[in-house]
Amino acid sequence: MLDKFRALIDRVLPLLDANDRPDDHALHVATAVLLVEVMKADHGIGPAERETVHRALKDKFGLTERAAKEVAEIARETSRTATDFHAFTSVLNDRLEMARKVRLIEWMWEVAYADGHLADHERHLLWRVGDLLHVSQAARIHARQRAEARGAAAG
Repeated sequence: MLDKFRALIDRVLPLLDANDRPDDHALHVATAVLLVEVMKADHGIGPAERETVHRALKDKFGLTERAAKEVAEIARETSRTATDFHAFTSVLNDRLEMARKVRLIEWMWEVAYADGHLADHERHLLWRVGDLLHVSQAARIHARQRAEARGAAAG
């Protein structure tokens, strides 16, 4: 799995800004894979979920539209063969402070709510990833409430 993850990062490198640090590439890919996993969790990838993932990658990491789409596509390919989330959450645990992990959970909730329906698989995935990132239950609940409120305000 780690070899596949390294190969994925190598594919993303040419797409990103030359000012990015090498650690940023692994962070972008790990984040994208988790966002894609939420998008896939309810077995129906819709345009609202896809747009939410692209917007998160563009806004949060400063990626171009082309780079965000490419990173998301590579993440979709990677998630098809991923057997667990350890390689991705390990990168995030090594590189993110708690506030940024909570923000990632919030982005994941935004993807889950993007289609207007929260599936049990999405809820379970968020619980699992939150545990792997060592985010407290209270922080996860607050992240969910913020994401849900933003979704209601947008809809």
